[in-house]
Amino acid sequence: MKYQNILNDKVTQCTICPRNCKLKVGQEGFCKVRKNINGDIILETYGYNTGMAIDPVEKKPLYHFYPNSNVLSFGTNGCNMGCQFCQNAHITKVPINYNNLYKVSPEEIIEYAIKYNCKSIAFTYNDPIVFFEYAIDTAKLARKYGIKTIAVTSGFINIEPAKEFFNYMDATNIDLKAFTNHFYKKNCLANIDPVLEVIKYVKNNTNCWLELTTLLIEGENSSNEEIENECNWILENLGSDTPIHFSAFTPRYKMLEHSSTKIETLMRAYNIAKNIGLKYAYTGNLRDIDTSTTYCPNCQWPMIKRDGFQIIENNLIGNKCKHCNTICDGWFE
Repeated sequence: MKYQNILNDKVTQCTICPRNCKLKVGQEGFCKVRKNINGDIILETYGYNTGMAIDPVEKKPLYHFYPNSNVLSFGTNGCNMGCQFCQNAHITKVPINYNNLYKVSPEEIIEYAIKYNCKSIAFTYNDPIVFFEYAIDTAKLARKYGIKTIAVTSGFINIEPAKEFFNYMDATNIDLKAFTNHFYKKNCLANIDPVLEVIKYVKNNTNCWLELTTLLIEGENSSNEEIENECNWILENLGSDTPIHFSAFTPRYKMLEHSSTKIETLMRAYNIAKNIGLKYAYTGNLRDIDTSTTYCPNCQWPMIKRDGFQIIENNLIGNKCKHCNTICDGWFE
């Protein structure tokens, strides 16, 4: 395995993510799927996934990447984050159970994408950082067939493997889970700095289209100050053209007793982002046409109007507003 340090004949360090797990022979990492086998770190779930689905690209969520196109989505087991609010804990927080997995090669994934007329393949459900090799091999093959690839990820990856990983991704939605290290340590068992470094790298050093999502949890990462700090950071480090999705939390995993996100909290975050100067702010897990619509940064006319994941009005000609000819940032047909 490329990203590893052999410390001695009994211990090898995995260097894919900032956890840098030091694993004895036979020991698995925090992610539960990368294991020291005879001195090498091996991905035990390579070629296995938890099933595939055809989704609208808007579900990832990606609003500026070939809107209204189909995506073949799949994931595997395991995760390198320790989120106490995990939405998919049944596949990310459990040991490998091959009885619940399907053996599907990268070649077969491409065949399915072609068969079902999918514009893209999305690595999602669990974090593709932990199935690094499986995702990259699939992405390499997809590129040969003109199929795009999407990573839905936490961005918790070391910078060197990140360079290779995002070189093969055409788009990504990175989950910026909060904007304080306190939240990351308490609720994700991680830290924010590597995530911010990777986000900046993707935006400023790759051709990979970037959108961000923040799941707002009442009393945890929902204060005006934190949302303002996040939006200002995005503006200063990524630019006003980076879409941000504020999504509603529903009680899950170890936060079952926590309240769901109020509509007012999402609307407040949306307005903060807009007032700070971000062109493209959205709300998620909330069916609201106004806050799901892409507005022209110049004339404010609705360029793409959405109802849930469905586009109900498209006022783009190519990638330009048909009313004032202003470019809409993103990848469009």
